Amino acid sequence: MRKYAHFSTVVLVAVLIGACTSVGPNYERPALDVQAAYRNVGGTWKPAEPGDRLDRGTWWRIYDDPQLDALAARVSTGNQNIRVAEARYRQAQAIARAAQADRLPFVSAGASAGRSFTDNQAGGARGSYELGVDASWEPDLWGRVRRAIEAGEAQAQAAAADLESARLSATAALVQNYLALRVIDAQARLLDETVAAYARFLKLTQNRYNAGVVGKSDVVQAEAQLKSTQAQRVDLGVQRAQLEHAIAVLMGETPASLAINPAPMVAKLPQIPFGVPSELLQRRPDIASAERTVAAANARIGVAQSALYPSLNLTASTGLRAATVPTLLSAPTFFWALGASAAQVLFDAGARQATVDQARAAFEVEVGLYRQTVLTSFQEVEDNLAALNILAEEAKLQAEAVAAARQSVQLTENRYKAGTASFLDVINVQTILLANERTAVALLGRRLTASVQLVRALGGGWGS
Repeated sequence: MRKYAHFSTVVLVAVLIGACTSVGPNYERPALDVQAAYRNVGGTWKPAEPGDRLDRGTWWRIYDDPQLDALAARVSTGNQNIRVAEARYRQAQAIARAAQADRLPFVSAGASAGRSFTDNQAGGARGSYELGVDASWEPDLWGRVRRAIEAGEAQAQAAAADLESARLSATAALVQNYLALRVIDAQARLLDETVAAYARFLKLTQNRYNAGVVGKSDVVQAEAQLKSTQAQRVDLGVQRAQLEHAIAVLMGETPASLAINPAPMVAKLPQIPFGVPSELLQRRPDIASAERTVAAANARIGVAQSALYPSLNLTASTGLRAATVPTLLSAPTFFWALGASAAQVLFDAGARQATVDQARAAFEVEVGLYRQTVLTSFQEVEDNLAALNILAEEAKLQAEAVAAARQSVQLTENRYKAGTASFLDVINVQTILLANERTAVALLGRRLTASVQLVRALGGGWGS
């Protein structure tokens, strides 16, 4: 009983020491020096804090395209990058659970049976049978286990944010590719209409040639213009096919399995409210992941530092031991044992301190990556806000240029019919009109792309 009392005292002291001791620095989120307001939109910023658990909603619905909605739903279930991120999240959760298991004793049970014989042994061979339970526990005197748990939980949270980042990235890529495909469809319809107009004008030129009003050169130039425009129309098929294939892969399907029929552009350019709330930047999952990775690196400093201090190991065993099976369950065969051992490394040539220095340096690396992630997120928001503002002004001017070019074509064609303008004049104004119309469609595509990139820069959606 006295031995048991001594052992209980050791356990109590170990528990009390471990309950109030944790080596290593306590975590504080790294300070950030960020701008107070957007340059392109009014409103103020707060220090970025992880908010990756906020609901992002089906943000792609702001484009009001039913087919896009259907494709986006398939990405969330079929995208391989999302599946990889999900598996890594489960892996990180398992690592965190394994770290938590170190808080409790390790218990094992065993059974053995054997016979032995020696020359001077009376009675011949003897049997030996044993049933036992062993337990061992290393009290967390310096907080090594607690810091390991902190690191595991923070890393699991980072993996959860990485999963959200994969979802956002895959969905944004799908939306951008789909809208680009619809822009190509709009370009194709424009070229189809232009080809039809050029064909009619070629017919008019041939009739005028047959009537002796114009020369053969006008007919040849009209044919060349028509064929060149038809070639431009065919060339669009290359990029459209590549976008279609990219969409299929984003959904986890083979490129040959998906066909998206040409259709008019129904997606609407979303209106961005003046003064986008600063809280939306907090929802970026990559910022959350970087910040949680910093927390994990901070906890690992404590894990490394705990190796500098002594360790204590407590053991206990109990069971039954007898020479025969029938006597195994009788009271005299019962045994138990308690023990405690402590150890301290006296010399390791600086290996443990080097591990601590390595952990501190790793923490500084993660702090730098976190701050860089925040700065990059500000840049991406500003870039796309600026792009939307500038492209909106450019689109307005381009629409005026298209209207003027159409009027110029009409006037020049009328002059050509009246014989006061050359066919070269007609070709020039028609070429200018087509170039301006294609630029206008391309500008719409750039504005849609900038809006998708802004949504992604803000972590997904404005009002979700």
